[in-house]
Amino acid sequence: MRIEFKMEGGLAHFPGLARPVCIDSEQLSQEELVELETLVEKVRFFELPSRSAPPTKGAADYYTYTVTVKAGGRRHTVRLTDPMEDANLQRLITVLRTRAQALHSP
Repeated sequence: MRIEFKMEGGLAHFPGLARPVCIDSEQLSQEELVELETLVEKVRFFELPSRSAPPTKGAADYYTYTVTVKAGGRRHTVRLTDPMEDANLQRLITVLRTRAQALHSP
């Protein structure tokens, strides 16, 4: 499995700092891989629409996430905006954000 993750927006957004991150299953521990695979399955990622509902008016400070998952010959991209009502989807984004921060840290 390979996941491409990009985060944009927020209160102090700087476009040049919003670099996409690639998370490859070969870089993960077995525990991390199982957690990601479980979350992708729970949220039915490959069945999600390519765009979530647009943010509510006045939501300029919310984050927008672009997530592409490649697994088992399938590829699907979803663009999501905070807040997310689905707890499993929120957990997936939290795990991806944590992993992205770890990859960007020196």
